[in-house]
Amino acid sequence: MLTASPRPSGRPVSSGSPDPRVRALARRLYAYAGLEDFVLLYPLYALLFARNGLTTAEISSLFAVWCVVGLLVEVPSGVWADAVSRRAMMVAGPLLSAAGFALWAVTPSYAAYAAGFTLWAVGGSLRSGSMEALVHDELERLGAADRYGRLMGRAAAVSMAAAAGATAAAAPALAVGGHTLVWGVSIGACVLCAAVGATLPEHRDRTRPEGTQGPGYLATLRAGLSEVRGSRPVRHAMLLAVVITSLWGALDEYLPLLAASTGVATETVPLLVLVVWVGVTLGSLLVTAGERLSPRALGTLVAAAACALAAGALSGRPSGFVWVGAAFLVFQLADVLADVRLQAAITGPSRATVTSLTGLGTSLASLAAYGAYAALSPRASHGVVFALLAVPYLVVAVALGRRRPAGPDS
Repeated sequence: MLTASPRPSGRPVSSGSPDPRVRALARRLYAYAGLEDFVLLYPLYALLFARNGLTTAEISSLFAVWCVVGLLVEVPSGVWADAVSRRAMMVAGPLLSAAGFALWAVTPSYAAYAAGFTLWAVGGSLRSGSMEALVHDELERLGAADRYGRLMGRAAAVSMAAAAGATAAAAPALAVGGHTLVWGVSIGACVLCAAVGATLPEHRDRTRPEGTQGPGYLATLRAGLSEVRGSRPVRHAMLLAVVITSLWGALDEYLPLLAASTGVATETVPLLVLVVWVGVTLGSLLVTAGERLSPRALGTLVAAAACALAAGALSGRPSGFVWVGAAFLVFQLADVLADVRLQAAITGPSRATVTSLTGLGTSLASLAAYGAYAALSPRASHGVVFALLAVPYLVVAVALGRRRPAGPDS
């Protein structure tokens, strides 16, 4: 059940005005989240690939490369973050993404695109799990663990607002400075993101046997796997996060192609994608209200979102993106709520490892979604494929509606 998440036991929780250290952490977190997604390439790179001669199947294969690499690196990166330094992972991640974008700019070819996606995937995996673990444990250390959902929801909103801002700026930037300006801003934002990541606090007990930092790679991995096996709430939260995140996360990559299929000019495509990102941003800001929803209410919302996604995609009109944006609003809300519950359920030291295991499941499910899109696209329009891939959310809605309140050991 995705009602208000239980608070970790044995630690105080905040009340009243937040500690100045909490506010400082929040400011840095928001800056990091904003810079990470202020990438002007987001609404344009699929179109750039197509203009350079890549077919929809080839573009889908690039997404698959991205997904497979992320799949392979996801868990090791989480274990490294727990065993060594979560902050170091958050610094290295954006730098690798910047290197990937630079490769695309210098050598526009399928091989370069695949290599760039590889770097981008590794960078994303290094950050994935590390951010959630660092923020949760820092808040817990400051006695403010109950603020995790609020901070992460707002960070997600900042991230989406930055992506929306980048989407809105992409067309004028392309018109004024051409591809050079688009590449430069995208790469520069990643470098600045890494610089902000280096300022994030990380206070952890590094006193371990044999003078090593952290409990060691294998011991950390074993601890994470043990928690997943031994905790039903953790497993339930992981499964929920995987299913909800993977589908809309995969469809997000095809939004520019769906927008172009409505017949609008290329310069208008980013504006239609912007409509969707506005919805996603609003979904991130509704986390506090979302935590009060009953399972049935949340299930009903997800079912309505699936219907809205199908209707908007099948309309074949630019106005249909209003419905697509509404659907993504609900999916993003459910996504953040799943992470809140997961972090609250984790009690062991391998928090980034468990979160990365969830990311591994998401990568596997996303890979299946990319494969389905590639297989369906030669036989159906983008609108029809979107509608078909919305159907699994109806199953998710039914499962959510049947969930019962979870006890501490359920």
